[in-house]
Amino acid sequence: MLSLEKMTAEQFDAFFAISTKEYAKEKVRSGNWREDNAQQRAIDALNQLLPYRENTENHYVFSIMKNQNQIGFIWLGKVNDEKGFIYDFFIEEAVRGLGYGKEAMRLIESESKKIGLKKIGLHVFGHNKRAGQIYEELNYQVTNIMMEKEI
Repeated sequence: MLSLEKMTAEQFDAFFAISTKEYAKEKVRSGNWREDNAQQRAIDALNQLLPYRENTENHYVFSIMKNQNQIGFIWLGKVNDEKGFIYDFFIEEAVRGLGYGKEAMRLIESESKKIGLKKIGLHVFGHNKRAGQIYEELNYQVTNIMMEKEI
């Protein structure tokens, strides 16, 4: 059984390092950013969204815990009184495919209800087919599709 715990400052440092690295990698892979400046752009983006780190108002950054071991993280932002947005979600590679992602999503949905949210949005990179499949299995609906062609 998993639980979500508010991140400590130390856990936030680890989250920030992983999150910026993964975000930069995904933006490069999707063709949105150049590799030479992607890491700095990711750092700048997270610093802008989380100026007070784990204590930023209307942002909820959780460690995903199993038996007192952190196996991932999830970051929820409150967009308005009714809608939240999952900015980042990460499960350690060693424990992927064991159902922890779905369980963590159910937990963040429960946390969202506690703060009065009625909807949750999220973004999936087009090349991340597995994540898209999991979200669809959890009844998330596609609301927008952006397409691009190199010419």
